[in-house]
Amino acid sequence: MYPFTTGSFAVRNGWYVAAFTHEIGEALLARTILDQPVVLYRKQDGRAVAVGGRCPHRHFPLGKSCRKGDGIVCGYHGIAFGPDGQCTDIPSQSFTPRSYHIPSYPLVEHGLWAWIWMGEADKADPVLLPDLEAIGLTPGMIARALFVEHVKGRAQLLNDNLLDLTHLAFLHGSSIGTLDNAATPEEVVKRPGFLSSRRHMRDAEAPPVVAHMGHHLARIDRVSGMDFHLPGFHAGIDESRYPQGHARAGEAFASSRVYHAVTPETPHSCTYFFAMATTDASAIAIMEDYLRPVIAEDKFATEEIEAMLAVVGENPEELLLKSDRNAVEGRRMLQAMMDAERVG
Repeated sequence: MYPFTTGSFAVRNGWYVAAFTHEIGEALLARTILDQPVVLYRKQDGRAVAVGGRCPHRHFPLGKSCRKGDGIVCGYHGIAFGPDGQCTDIPSQSFTPRSYHIPSYPLVEHGLWAWIWMGEADKADPVLLPDLEAIGLTPGMIARALFVEHVKGRAQLLNDNLLDLTHLAFLHGSSIGTLDNAATPEEVVKRPGFLSSRRHMRDAEAPPVVAHMGHHLARIDRVSGMDFHLPGFHAGIDESRYPQGHARAGEAFASSRVYHAVTPETPHSCTYFFAMATTDASAIAIMEDYLRPVIAEDKFATEEIEAMLAVVGENPEELLLKSDRNAVEGRRMLQAMMDAERVG
């Protein structure tokens, strides 16, 4: 399905964000991930677990059932399942067959996020998770989970958006983007499972967000970029410096990291997790409300393209631009991962 060349819509053997860690508690949290219902909760010892969200008896949603001890009791016929997915009680009979169970998924809390592995469990290596220091979560940085959005558009549309930041000049021109985002060449670095881009803008127009943060400058030096940790995590950087000719030329006056986790829900929808980190807690408070419309604009664009694909079909002719290099490379890397899964 678009934009991939096979029927697959997502990589299975990879870590996806299932939730922010603060979302998971004693109550059952239901999510759909890679076309599968999933329930997240914390055991009595505080450890987070993830199990299948469908009772195999009559398909009642376990996310709308209840907790009992460390397990779940189906709200329809009272069938109980432990945190390992194994059935522990069937009230209407005296035995519980070992074959009666629900899936249990590897789940790791790492940084602000709870990461789930939906594929082959024996391949779920935490070493494959993004390194926290490498994504900017170093001592002194203050990080905060800000938004969780259900997006009625396939995950790859949002990945495409995040891999091509030229759109900042137009979709977000009233807030964080200027024409320099589109006109400045990008530097790309590729490694297995990782794709990075940077734009170094010199004497660039200051976007509206600079004045919003109290810096009244017409021109700035700016670094903007995104690191894609496949299959669905993007760590962005935005740093603003005083330009040449200024008394404090070269000194950074604003720097932040932003985190976009894109988790496929169904072939035509996804969950979008947004977080931010900086050294100034007050800056996060100011930016939270300011960035809310920005996230809404990306959601709008993704959903509108999804609606258009429903009209024109899954194989539309696509006119690619030079600036699509990074997004196309990201697609190819994901395609290669899906191809490898298909052949075993």
